[in-house]
Amino acid sequence: MDNSAAQAYWKENVSVILKMLAIWFIVSYGCGIIFIDELNAISFGGFKLGFWFAQQGSIYVFVILIFVYAKMMERIEKKYDVHE
Repeated sequence: MDNSAAQAYWKENVSVILKMLAIWFIVSYGCGIIFIDELNAISFGGFKLGFWFAQQGSIYVFVILIFVYAKMMERIEKKYDVHE
């Protein structure tokens, strides 16, 4: 891989990582702490939504993020021909 392709690959890689971190921050900090009062006005499965996000929802989102990251990186690696 030449230098310009390597730089483009890492630029896309860092972009994906930053997007995943932003989603992680919004879900963990935003839904669990900042927006808790607004979310607690809604019930989900008999629990207030803010409590649910702090206890269960964020875990589900994190697991989904793992699979989305793996799929996105697979696509990027094929694009730059660095896949296994």
